[in-house]
Amino acid sequence: MTRIIGLTGGIGSGKSTVSQYLAEMGATIIDADKVGHEALTRSDIKQEIVAAFGHEVLGPDGEIDRKKLGPIVFGNPEALAKLNHIMHRRMRKMMEDKLAEYRKQGVPVVVMEAAVLLETDADWDKLVDEIWVTVSPEGVVVKRMKEQRGMTEEQTKARIRAQMSNEEKIKRAHVVISNDGSLDEMKRGVKKAWEKLVDKSAK
Repeated sequence: MTRIIGLTGGIGSGKSTVSQYLAEMGATIIDADKVGHEALTRSDIKQEIVAAFGHEVLGPDGEIDRKKLGPIVFGNPEALAKLNHIMHRRMRKMMEDKLAEYRKQGVPVVVMEAAVLLETDADWDKLVDEIWVTVSPEGVVVKRMKEQRGMTEEQTKARIRAQMSNEEKIKRAHVVISNDGSLDEMKRGVKKAWEKLVDKSAK
């Protein structure tokens, strides 16, 4: 039986690192970000986005340019809700198709990595058996984003405020992975959760 883990966490919480480590231990990954990229190339979705936000979101190649779309929707809840409405239900269908394929192949564990797993009105959380959440203190995230992406404290805090709080995520989580210490400490926490999951699946 295929077990589906929904992996989520705020910006800079180490979600992708955890996902990478789970892949090393044998999990198959569905990355919602990549599904989103894929969705943006579909003509029906592209048409709707252009109709909603104008031709200025297109790049020279006629494709949706995420760097142009980003500033329009971040910091504008109404615009973001409009974009999410266009994207999330279609992305859910794409992820359902991928999950069905993995079940057919008999893949033991699939990790669905999605920043908005618990925040979308398309009920992505209903696709998973367990919810794993990565959390990091705000100060750590601000420092990490400055070093990794060159983001200012204000930019990082604006992103954090636009997301569901860690407290809310933790309430919904089956597993909480704390990422406020060293990489090795975090890996130990992930390994422990993974072994428990594998043990449960074997019974």
